[in-house]
Amino acid sequence: MASPPCGNSNFDSGLEIKTRSVEQTLIPLVTQITTLINHKDKPKKSERTLAAIHRVGQAVNVAVGRFVAVGEAIAAENQELKDEMGQACFEARRAGDAIAQLTDVGAALPSQQDGGVTVFSDRTGMVKAARLLLSSVTKVLVLADRIVIKQIVTSRNKVLVTLDHLERVSTFQEFVQIFSQFGNEMVEFAHLTGDRQNDLKDEKKKARMAAARAVLEKCTMMLLTASKTCLRHPDCESARINKDAVFHRMRCALEQVIEIVTESRSCGENKILPASIYDGIKDFKSGVECLRENLYALPLQSVSGQMEALVERTEDFTDSPYTSHEQRQAILGVCQLVRQDTEQLAHAWVEAATEQVEVAILKTCQSISELRRELHKVAVGRASDLLKVHGEQLPLRALKAAGAEGNLEAVAEFSRTLTEQKEQLVETCRLLYHVSGSEPLEITCIHAEETFHVIGPQIISAVQTLALHPSSKIAKENLEVFCEAWESQLCDMALLLREINDVFEGRRGDKRPYLSLPRPGKHPLTNMKPAKAVKLDAEEQTSIAKLGLELRLLSSDVDTEVEKWEEQEHDVVRQSQSLASMAYNMHLFTRGEGLLKTTLDLFHQAEVLSEEGLQLCSSLRTFSTQLVDEEKSSVVTEIEKLAVLCQQLQTGAKTLAQGKTATFQKVDLCIQTTRNILTVVLSLLPFCNKLNRQYKSERSSLGSPQDWKEKQEASAANREEGALNSKNGNGFGVRSLEQHMAGLNLLESK
Repeated sequence: MASPPCGNSNFDSGLEIKTRSVEQTLIPLVTQITTLINHKDKPKKSERTLAAIHRVGQAVNVAVGRFVAVGEAIAAENQELKDEMGQACFEARRAGDAIAQLTDVGAALPSQQDGGVTVFSDRTGMVKAARLLLSSVTKVLVLADRIVIKQIVTSRNKVLVTLDHLERVSTFQEFVQIFSQFGNEMVEFAHLTGDRQNDLKDEKKKARMAAARAVLEKCTMMLLTASKTCLRHPDCESARINKDAVFHRMRCALEQVIEIVTESRSCGENKILPASIYDGIKDFKSGVECLRENLYALPLQSVSGQMEALVERTEDFTDSPYTSHEQRQAILGVCQLVRQDTEQLAHAWVEAATEQVEVAILKTCQSISELRRELHKVAVGRASDLLKVHGEQLPLRALKAAGAEGNLEAVAEFSRTLTEQKEQLVETCRLLYHVSGSEPLEITCIHAEETFHVIGPQIISAVQTLALHPSSKIAKENLEVFCEAWESQLCDMALLLREINDVFEGRRGDKRPYLSLPRPGKHPLTNMKPAKAVKLDAEEQTSIAKLGLELRLLSSDVDTEVEKWEEQEHDVVRQSQSLASMAYNMHLFTRGEGLLKTTLDLFHQAEVLSEEGLQLCSSLRTFSTQLVDEEKSSVVTEIEKLAVLCQQLQTGAKTLAQGKTATFQKVDLCIQTTRNILTVVLSLLPFCNKLNRQYKSERSSLGSPQDWKEKQEASAANREEGALNSKNGNGFGVRSLEQHMAGLNLLESK
């Protein structure tokens, strides 16, 4: 087998792929070019295979032509990249022409001996053309990606200018006018950065981007009410402090976004995260296991030093005033066990007793895993307890009441209570950081800690302003906004807790690719046109946020269930994953993020989701035919329920809605029905998985070797042609290239 044409990383070492959209476009291209080249190893081909090679070569040339046309259109709109893009497009077109010529049927001649066909192709030329094509297409994509970065930076600069104007306004009329412009600019910035966040390959950068965007999302509404309060009460010191804190936080978040997008090496990027206990446990365990292979070479002192540093780090748990006596004793007990096992390991290692060393290694790894479990239980347990207590929102209610009454003494008392709760939440976030299990979640924990640390004092300054002006409607509204931000962060913490548990239990990740490359004539900042469809305003997004969060949690649960299936290519698994992915898109819509920008986008997504749901019903019905009567009855009942919901969603999504209220009601109905669909799917998946495993077990005990042989022979008969002409016609990744570019215009073309 020949190596892939891009197996040599030097085909264009100056290009680094940082986004999924570029990577996902290139992966099938690399795979299919490799297949095309490998087929030249066998000079004799059937006429059918030769025709397939010819079709692929010609299709490549056509697809490259279309792809190059897109690149040239982007170059025409961005003069600073015109020369580079033009050269890359020229090379891509030349490579496409070369591949088409090298796969031309005219180059094949019939063999005199067996009537087969021999292809006399220039293998070296094919490799060279493939390498040139990959290099040039990658360069086009990376250059297009620079346009996205330029758009985000330009958008940020516009936001900063307007932000400066907002901070200096002195009249309500001027403020309202400028804030309207600011709101539009922030919406555009949110969409650009949301697409970019989802497209990033680096999970740490993605988490930092998510944290910065969450700050901007919450601060936009805070900025509105804090500024209005300051304008209404210009001599109030607490109102000024409240407003200044919001502006400062927004500027920091904007700067962090640009650091991530442009990869500028600022203090934010170089900030080193504190060492977590999870990392310490991982390093210690690795060092212990290394002793197996380095019995006489690795100094045991380094392992002992790691153990002592690790035990010292647990003081964040044991020294906390919020850790109970029982929890403290349990942690100290496990730490002592780790010490004893490490000492026994050291003794066995000195004695060079191989069997004793192996036993000691296993015991030490077991005790360190027990320490991780104990710390995880303490951190997660405390967070869960705090979330239950804070769910009642008693301090916030008391603060609101005291502020509305103008009772400064009560405000001071309840402010102390809120401050204490804030400190508990901040410390709990630090403990969660230690056990989170991944760098992205560590970043999210730090963000949660900083948010509670900042919003607590902001609530207090807001309630002080209200207490000084108890009849002020604007001051009351301002306090409500900051309290809502606190509650929202508690919801985010609940989701964070769930993700930390998922990592601890071995479940992880939403595998959802997103694309953010620009499209000619559709650049938001160069060709802005008024949207024909409706976007939800801030109030509507707030009211529907809870439903959106339910979709997020349900889609995560569905992903978790399908990961338990042994057959990941099963129709039920694929279709369930597709439903979860689309529901997740709808969740992002409720937050003003993702690819669904308008209500029309949402309704279109709902229609597609309903169709996929009906396909799932069909697959489930097929699956149910192998069940006995009692089992079949239970499954069929749920299938019928799912089919009815999918039909309701399809009807609701297609129903015309006139006016803002009717449109919002339609949005609400679509999301509620989608939630109900996922709930039914979630109830079916574990039951079907269990039955499927039982069925497979029974079949495997009854199946014969002859059945397997027949399947293998049937598979081998189609293997050669299938490599070139798969059932979906995706030879050489040509359709992938076309679909990629078409997908970029999907929402605009509807």
